[in-house]
Amino acid sequence: MNPVTRDAWAEAGRRLLVKAVEEFAYEELLVPEPDPAGGAGAYRLEFGDGVRWTFRAARGTFGTWRLAGPPARHPAPGDGEAGPERFLLDARGVLGWDGPTTAEVLRELTATRRADAGSLARALPAADLADLDHLALEAHQDGHPCMLLNKGRLGFSASDSAAYAPETAAAVRLVWAAVHSGLAGYSGVPGLDAETLLKEELDEEVRERFAAALAAACAGGPHRPADFVWMPVHPFHWDEAVETLFAPYLAEGRIVRLGESPDRYRPLQSIRTLANLDHPHRRNVKVPLLIRNTLVWRGLSTEPTSAAPDVTAWLHGVRAADPYLRDELVFHPLGEVAAVAVRHPLYESVGDAPYRYHELLGAVWREPVDALLGDGRRARTMAALLKVGSDGRALAAELVARSGLPADRWLEAFLSALLPGLLHYLYRYGVAFCPHGENTVVLYDERDVPVGIAVKDFAEDVNLLPGDHPEYAGLPERADRVLLRWPAHELAHSLLSAVFAGHFRFFAPLAAEHLGVPEQEFWAMVRREVERYHARFPELADRFAGFGLLAPEFDRVALNREQLLGGGFHDRAERDEGFDVVHGRVANPLATALPEEK
Repeated sequence: MNPVTRDAWAEAGRRLLVKAVEEFAYEELLVPEPDPAGGAGAYRLEFGDGVRWTFRAARGTFGTWRLAGPPARHPAPGDGEAGPERFLLDARGVLGWDGPTTAEVLRELTATRRADAGSLARALPAADLADLDHLALEAHQDGHPCMLLNKGRLGFSASDSAAYAPETAAAVRLVWAAVHSGLAGYSGVPGLDAETLLKEELDEEVRERFAAALAAACAGGPHRPADFVWMPVHPFHWDEAVETLFAPYLAEGRIVRLGESPDRYRPLQSIRTLANLDHPHRRNVKVPLLIRNTLVWRGLSTEPTSAAPDVTAWLHGVRAADPYLRDELVFHPLGEVAAVAVRHPLYESVGDAPYRYHELLGAVWREPVDALLGDGRRARTMAALLKVGSDGRALAAELVARSGLPADRWLEAFLSALLPGLLHYLYRYGVAFCPHGENTVVLYDERDVPVGIAVKDFAEDVNLLPGDHPEYAGLPERADRVLLRWPAHELAHSLLSAVFAGHFRFFAPLAAEHLGVPEQEFWAMVRREVERYHARFPELADRFAGFGLLAPEFDRVALNREQLLGGGFHDRAERDEGFDVVHGRVANPLATALPEEK
């Protein structure tokens, strides 16, 4: 990774400082007061001991704060810049952080700022961003839009970040291991056994080389090569976790390093999911990393990993049996078609150990986006639509210009590509994906007009309604055990929070500024798309109100609260303490948007 320049470091600090004020105020971690000395639109934050920060801001949808520029500290610091680090130190008393929490916050902030500064140094204009394929574009995205500390990556050194972070676009070669069936189990969708998977994912010469390595390791020992399951391991994780935490099983020959695969992979935004650069038709691989980033340690829980192909088979079956999903929409659940889950008997005996010790080793193979890109189609994550190029032009504006459509028509196409499938799974089948920006891939035609979506992350991010329902009759038992259940109004947060408040809260003002479509008109478009679905399926009318997509208000999901005031920096046995940390309620812009057809 190249040294960070002074200008890029300063610009990254300005952006993070603005984001800290905006998102902390949105979640009411901090409560700005009007600043009479500054006139209309002026606010201040008082932190005691005569320290205050002042800024100008407008209010937006959901009560969002939109700063006109970075806030100013009073008095100005005597040493150093009035940057995000100083702001958080000033806010520490109000936020109630102890010393360890404050230190962890600063560590993650510094790591995030360094990553952002590196990205700024490599920034491209909007036209160049639009020319990139979906894998190359992953290196130019900005991270979670709601979370301030979104690139902390506790566990990565500087050289690790240079080698494995998505923004560096470096190639990664995976280590392959064989794990004895006493520790590991394979699962796959019907018709995809372990042998077939390996033939499709590894060249014959590589399979022969690995088989010879396993045979040599088993020679003269108690284990037979046929009793092992093969799997890829991230090279960082092999060094950080397998060589150390699995040392007993390496010594016993129950885990055998087979070698490195020659295929080059590139990490996606989630870091632990990688796509094959040399053979794009081969599947993405999701593997654990012993790092903490954006709230959680990035492992793979054993039971959900084993169940992932069962969840996939069921979701694919739902789509295949439904003419609306199958024939009318371009909607693809990117199936997690095979998995290997590995137990760690030692840590299994410590039920109350921090949860990261219960998700140490496994692998999931996911259908690649490239399989959907025939006939001139292109793909970009929905998160990419928030990107503004180095020339100050939004990627979305470039795509609209290339489409030849008026901006409002392009946005209507985007919404009709995005929402109907998600609505149908939710209303008809009581199934909620987690379609935030990184999990949702927008598919475009050859003119860059949105035509559909693909969604990913199933085993731990697909949720259902409580109780027995006819729609769940074909749900495999193993999938039923791992999928969480939530009441309808909470299940609806798959759209209310992940899409409306989590993505459109940022996209609507971008559309106003760069596409010339006022926010009120944008939200009217969203409501029209929901109402269009309601009109199409009147037989589901008794379900619409329960989900509350058009209700006057809904719970505010507060991810920074969850990280900074909850368990984000602390070891605990439970990965999730609840559905999400919520704080207060926000007005739903769909409730007041005009639903009339244009």
